[in-house]
Amino acid sequence: MPDPSSQSPSVRGGATRIDTTVPHPARRYNYLLGGKDNFAADRESAEALLKVYPSARIGVQENRRFLRRAVGYLARDAGIRQFLDIGTGIPSAGNTHEVAQSIAPESRIVYVDNDPIVLAHARALLTSTAQGRTAYLDADLRQPREILTHSDLLATLDLAQPVAVLLVAVLHFIVDDDDPYGLVEELLAPLPAGSALVMTHFTNDFLPPEQAARIEAAWRENPANGQGRARRAEEIGRFYTDLELVPPGIVPLAEWRAETEPQPRPAARDVTAYGVVGRKP
Repeated sequence: MPDPSSQSPSVRGGATRIDTTVPHPARRYNYLLGGKDNFAADRESAEALLKVYPSARIGVQENRRFLRRAVGYLARDAGIRQFLDIGTGIPSAGNTHEVAQSIAPESRIVYVDNDPIVLAHARALLTSTAQGRTAYLDADLRQPREILTHSDLLATLDLAQPVAVLLVAVLHFIVDDDDPYGLVEELLAPLPAGSALVMTHFTNDFLPPEQAARIEAAWRENPANGQGRARRAEEIGRFYTDLELVPPGIVPLAEWRAETEPQPRPAARDVTAYGVVGRKP
């Protein structure tokens, strides 16, 4: 392992792929969170989504709250000091390294995304405590081997020690033909016991069939979404077949260990996503 006080590796590649005329999910997510790092196409895409799913803003806000709770639990209660955050998106309040290092300053975080706008903001993610370390990889979830063998990752994380893999609001963009279960299995395979998988995933389980069909149609028609689909609880559970679920298990994400959040919690139909954390035995 490198000297923990050393600074982060350089950010590499990707800055020429920006097309502001085509909406992108990371920038749309930023808009729904109230951020300013988005363009007209992203805002139009978000407003189109809000027409069929009026509570979308609640959903993205609760997704962010879940991220902070899950990272806080893993750093504080599970003793994990290494985090691999894939599909991290544009920096916002309460990034993974901020939460983890506020609890354990020696925490090390690697962010992964393949969006050039995120890359442009990567320096905001690459701040770190003197005891810890952060890095950013321009890479794709569909290429887990490239992520796990990247020199910057190996300079930041010790894969012989537990790592929390964060797949927050990303797997519903992966179609079945891309073998999402195989991708997750490949990511977790080299990690030791005590490692964790954190996931939020869009679902139609809480919606009336008519509304679910409208949202699915709008999803397919919206260029910011690309491909992907909602998955049911049992499909999400398949990602955790060989893991031990952290209580309360697979639940509406606004309800996962949310005792300290403002009450009452949003209804499942207003968030339409599951949150789950599991640990490798």
